[in-house]
Amino acid sequence: MRVIVAVKRVVDYNVKVRVKSDNTGVDIANVKMSMNPFDEIAVEEAVRLKEKGIANEVIAVSCGVAQCQETLRTAMAIGADRAILVQTDEELQPLAVAKILAALVAKEQPGLVILGKQAIDDHANQTGQMLAALADLPQATFASKVEVADGKATVTREVDGGLETLSITLPAVVTTDLRLNEPRYVKLPNIMKAKKKPLETVTPADLGVDAAPRLKTLKVAEPPKRGAGVKVPDVATLVNKLKTEAKVI
Repeated sequence: MRVIVAVKRVVDYNVKVRVKSDNTGVDIANVKMSMNPFDEIAVEEAVRLKEKGIANEVIAVSCGVAQCQETLRTAMAIGADRAILVQTDEELQPLAVAKILAALVAKEQPGLVILGKQAIDDHANQTGQMLAALADLPQATFASKVEVADGKATVTREVDGGLETLSITLPAVVTTDLRLNEPRYVKLPNIMKAKKKPLETVTPADLGVDAAPRLKTLKVAEPPKRGAGVKVPDVATLVNKLKTEAKVI
């Protein structure tokens, strides 16, 4: 079984993001970038399926600028066998990424597609669902446990009321939640091996996909600063402040 894993290059989660002075977006100049944490979990899960003998090839895919090659090399250091970069300098929105992935699914014919449930930059949580619709595949989102056997995947997913278990027929699309696994630490020998693994570069046009943005960002701004809290001497003062100042009771 072949597994495709989508990975996105985002601002590292340890970095405090800054809004550009003209409010057109987030400033990423000279900022540390890394693989989206949810996608790292997706790569780890795909590699574990390969180590169990369920999958025989793991393909990492990324869409974006040329620097996304670094993210793909990280995926191959974790254990992906080869990588595909769909290179474009255009802003890629979830629908465009889903169309690109659908074209690659048609080309590569994977048994499973694993994505992070969302990216930590836009938090859209849309790409996996759109891909499943475009490729006409069953889907299981927010997976906290995945078991594959006999042409089916049993997926435990986290929902508001607790846990839900789905049985879906492969090929299928699965999006990962944080509790699915703990990604491994990438060792130096694996990083060196990843440099020799094949990385193919194509464009959206090569796949017959129009990746032009459908949405326009009007303004990006930081959230308003919260005022400092105050200590009160007793419950009566607290109740009075909630009534007169906060006006919540």
